[in-house]
Amino acid sequence: MNLVYADKDGRVFDHPDWIALGRSGDMVVELMDDELIPLPAGATLVGLPHTRPVGINPATGAMELLPGDVQAVGALLPQGFTRLVIPGYVKTDKTQKLPLFGYSAVVWKDGGFYVAADPSDDPEPWNPLHCDREELEVRVEELLGKYPDNRLYKHLSHCALGYECLTASNTFLQRWEGAVPVSYSCNAGCFGCISEQPDDSGFPAPQTRMNFKPTVDELTEIMLEHLQVPEAIISFGQGCEGEPSTQAKIITEAMRRVRQQTDNGYININTNAGLTDHIRAIVDSGLDLMRVSTISALDDHYNAYYKPRAYTLANVEKSLRYATDKGVYTSINYLIFPGVTDREEEIEAMIGFVRRTGLKLIQMRNLNIDPESYLELIPPARGEIYGMKQLLEIYAQELPDVVIGSYTHVPPKRRQFSSPT
Repeated sequence: MNLVYADKDGRVFDHPDWIALGRSGDMVVELMDDELIPLPAGATLVGLPHTRPVGINPATGAMELLPGDVQAVGALLPQGFTRLVIPGYVKTDKTQKLPLFGYSAVVWKDGGFYVAADPSDDPEPWNPLHCDREELEVRVEELLGKYPDNRLYKHLSHCALGYECLTASNTFLQRWEGAVPVSYSCNAGCFGCISEQPDDSGFPAPQTRMNFKPTVDELTEIMLEHLQVPEAIISFGQGCEGEPSTQAKIITEAMRRVRQQTDNGYININTNAGLTDHIRAIVDSGLDLMRVSTISALDDHYNAYYKPRAYTLANVEKSLRYATDKGVYTSINYLIFPGVTDREEEIEAMIGFVRRTGLKLIQMRNLNIDPESYLELIPPARGEIYGMKQLLEIYAQELPDVVIGSYTHVPPKRRQFSSPT
């Protein structure tokens, strides 16, 4: 498998002689054939600025930095693929931070590009090629015209057309999972937040957080427009907002209004689940699906990344248990990073967490972060590091009733509840 690199102009090459390597955490590792799959459709190759690729020089048989004015290359994977190894590189300037993306190791093999990844879900529903730009622009114009005073539609139009957010686009295309953001504030200070960063973080936030509090009417209009078929999903808690449960009052009122008018579709919340009392109120208002973001089931790791404000991981667990007991289909957005997620202590803690909370689904999410900054932030490994491939095998064996995937799976039967009055 040949090392892949980019020149100073961003042109990508494979080296005819050098052997590619990857990284697991801060360790440079060999790439195994069973970790590699052909570069998926929708993946993007990117240069890693201020880096040099690491490979095996066949002339010496040693691990070395590729000479010349070159940089390492990584792959950004589409939804449905879990990365197993990050690119093999060394930073040339340790003060520089990589943009907030999830970089996967890429090699040249058998006449094509391969990546270290596992196809953990069907990628087709979230393939960007299925989002017709012209159709989207027409639907945006139609809904903005129909609801000229709805600030949420205006906000989402920028997310759909400017950021090309597929969930926001779905809101206008009225298909699959659509977005309905609600919150401009958060009860966590996530280290890698994609919508809000402190000025001294060194991470430019790739998107802008919403800056207003929507009304119940604005939420209700979007929800009713989207929930027109049985399989539709409308979701609170998107990348462009803070923690949705901080706005539990308007969420619960909107849910009650919607469920008085239609039983179609599913209502979902993406949440950190730290505000247990707020989550209970939302669950009791007729929530169908709950997806909780987490990076670890260990307090020290969780706290280092999320920097929770007035809640703990125990609150998260309590919220999940309550929702599960009330018939909500519960899942986690599991932010994964090779060399960390696959640590022995992390695996043991997560298996216990899943069993105690009754989770139905683990959605593997490639953590978008500068690797060095993340590794400096969190506690060091205490046990063996198994590798991401083995982690997936362990979960399949230890949690046979839990789906391991990449995005929401609609449960076979909706939660039953009485329509609120």
